[in-house]
Amino acid sequence: MFNKLFSQFSKDIGIDLGTANTLVYVRGRGIVINEPSVVAVNQKTGQILAIGNEAKRMVGRTPGHIVATRPLVDGVISDFEVTEQMLRYFISQVSNKSLSFLARPRVVIGVPCGVTEVEKRAVEDAARSAGAREVFLIEEPMAAAIGARLPVQDSVGNMIVDIGGGTCEVAVISLGGIVVSKSLRVAGDKLNEEIIKYARDEYKLLLGDKTAEDIKISVGSAYEQNEKLKGVMRGRDLINGLPKEIIVSDYEIREALSRSVKMLVNAIRSTVEQTPPELVADIMERGIMLSGGGSLLRGLDKLVAEETQMPVRVAEDPLTAVVRGCGVVLEDIEKLSEVLVSPQYREAPR
Repeated sequence: MFNKLFSQFSKDIGIDLGTANTLVYVRGRGIVINEPSVVAVNQKTGQILAIGNEAKRMVGRTPGHIVATRPLVDGVISDFEVTEQMLRYFISQVSNKSLSFLARPRVVIGVPCGVTEVEKRAVEDAARSAGAREVFLIEEPMAAAIGARLPVQDSVGNMIVDIGGGTCEVAVISLGGIVVSKSLRVAGDKLNEEIIKYARDEYKLLLGDKTAEDIKISVGSAYEQNEKLKGVMRGRDLINGLPKEIIVSDYEIREALSRSVKMLVNAIRSTVEQTPPELVADIMERGIMLSGGGSLLRGLDKLVAEETQMPVRVAEDPLTAVVRGCGVVLEDIEKLSEVLVSPQYREAPR
């Protein structure tokens, strides 16, 4: 009875709780929030000053007592209280404020496939504390595959590679379950670190995270491009401490990223090697699907295709694939219940 009452006043929500960005899907409305997973905290008072876009603008520009931090590291919660506050903020943004005591939504949240039971519990508890009535967890590669419209419930092999900010998830899916999977802590953030390291070692130039990301987006590539690209790196000279500007080419950035890109490709190859031969035959015919922000790295699809000898496609709007998958599950949660993670600790209904 109470569930029926709550469902009258609340909107079911799907959340892609990412290391870099958090996206929120509201049932019946689509994606309504796409903001960075950044929270600015006043360390003197413990007060949350800003969340999302406003907090990201503060990164690297705050006085000592204000820290703009990411409460998620490698796709899992590193600061429980801050994550709870961030979730509460996003849920309140989309809830019916006039009836907030009744607006307790059902929430579907994407989690990396390599997380432990304890980490799943942390996500569920944070969402409940933030105001969720019921919490369902779905593994991110499964959500990305559903969001990319792959037939995950059919008896055919579907291969998805979801490259986010903190993790890269590689999975082979068939009959509503993950047959083989690999979770790698090498993704968008690691690529930024490689650019920072390259600038420091080659040019004695200290870069900020945002500058490194801008360079990765503007000239980064995994495969040689027909069009030669150049970008400007601005930072601090480590020798004299003064500002310094360097022009870099796509070749140099490709060299900087090569080690991490090779690790991604090796993870995909090793997953294919562990896949049953019948499913490999399906994947050879259907191809590998790339999703997540990292799949937008120029030429990554070509490199993966060359290394695996299989067709490779990038999902339509890869940045939102996971949250769209959460939304599809929300629309028909009973029919798609088999794709959800069932944590062992969940209490039996009384």
